[in-house]
Amino acid sequence: MTLRIIPATLRDLSYIAANLRPQDRAEIDCQLDHWSPALLALTALQGFAYVAELDGNPEAGFGAAEQRGGLWIAWSWGTRRMRRCVPGITEFFHAVLGPQVAARGAWRVEARALAANQLALRWLGRLGATQRCLLPGYGKNGEDFFLYDWTREGWNHVSVSKTTGTEATAADADDQGRRRQGARGGIAG
Repeated sequence: MTLRIIPATLRDLSYIAANLRPQDRAEIDCQLDHWSPALLALTALQGFAYVAELDGNPEAGFGAAEQRGGLWIAWSWGTRRMRRCVPGITEFFHAVLGPQVAARGAWRVEARALAANQLALRWLGRLGATQRCLLPGYGKNGEDFFLYDWTREGWNHVSVSKTTGTEATAADADDQGRRRQGARGGIAG
């Protein structure tokens, strides 16, 4: 079983969104009035977006996007095989994505999870996020969510040299992603 983390493409994210595991579909359904796999994928391409491939098949999408200066939103969703990708995504989050977001000047990164999604709640804890509060009735049908976050104080252990190296790694990954996207007939830009 080979796991690779690669820059996200519209094609890969659309595939994942069309094949969501039930708990991710439930979480998305109660937050968005009208969505399609393509629209969810397109929205996810804002900011930093990555795909976890398992044996060459896209199984999970994850990333973070800036909402306003200093405030970022982290997200992830996947197929039924996402669980097998979580250890690699967690490692990548700590080694690459977290430092990337910090290097871009983030003061706070937020993530919301459906209160009934125990897998997501446990994983956010393992990622080092702090559970801040219950969001009663946050879902469009009254579903409860929890708000988690990471703040600058929580990741002040990231050295400048580490973030600089991360930016170089990210730039290389972005370049590889553009080449790969072009090879797949993706949107050029």
